[in-house]
Amino acid sequence: MVAIILGWNPGRGNDWDYDAVIEQVTETGQFLDRWNVGVHRRIQPGNQAWLLLQGGGLHGHGLIGHGVVMSESYEAPRRPTPNSSVPNGTERYVSVAFDALLPLGGQIPSSVLSSEVPDVAWNTFRGSGRLIPLESEPLLQRVWREHGPAASEPCGTVPGTYPEEAVSRIETNRYERNLEARRICLAFHGMSCAVCGFSFEITYGDIGKDFVHVHHVVPVSQLGSGYQLDPIADLVPLCGNCHVMAHLGVGTPRSVAELRQAIAAAGHLPGQIVDDEALAAQDAALRILEQRQP
Repeated sequence: MVAIILGWNPGRGNDWDYDAVIEQVTETGQFLDRWNVGVHRRIQPGNQAWLLLQGGGLHGHGLIGHGVVMSESYEAPRRPTPNSSVPNGTERYVSVAFDALLPLGGQIPSSVLSSEVPDVAWNTFRGSGRLIPLESEPLLQRVWREHGPAASEPCGTVPGTYPEEAVSRIETNRYERNLEARRICLAFHGMSCAVCGFSFEITYGDIGKDFVHVHHVVPVSQLGSGYQLDPIADLVPLCGNCHVMAHLGVGTPRSVAELRQAIAAAGHLPGQIVDDEALAAQDAALRILEQRQP
């Protein structure tokens, strides 16, 4: 299993609202963002990504998160950094779906990493995007399993603690796991992806029957605790690819219409007819979103 280390120095690098990021991972199962990888180009989609807290901050060094690389490396405008005097330009990034994060102060310290995974210079590691030696990856998984999120949740399994061949990534939140809401959503919208029309059953036969991701149109973080879910207006079926693209690099998910427009602009969308009920459902979801925007 190929894996990389992503370095994070809160004082110099990615300007995250880390508490909000952790909340989104807890609620939706992932947080999608781009990450600077310096000069490293040998990174591929599907590579495991281990987030290493660096710098001289109050919390110290240590392993603090896990994710999966979702893209090849690409050049993009440099992300602005507070109080930085570095001129504008471009840097090399990859898109990463972070799926497990530890709180600041709860990271696995470098002393443990150096003892258990000695082939990586954890105390002096700098930069981001470097490959981990293949023989070190199983050791790192064991450390994450013993000291990471799974250590406080012994009945569960967290990403990064099991073999690659055992992974089945279905990103959901507490509303999308509601079986009755899912049933109503799919009864109205059908089993095909609302964006591209992909059908798991048509493509894979019996093993794909009754399978599709269910996506929440309005972010859960914008819904109050007393919100009454409307399975028709709030949920839509998406294939895995469109589900990732809905969230990739944005705080508010892209709408079905935006994703269709993106595919159409790339020349791959067949003509589709949207009925009045579907349009009304989309309008209702949009009104909810507009009402909750700051």
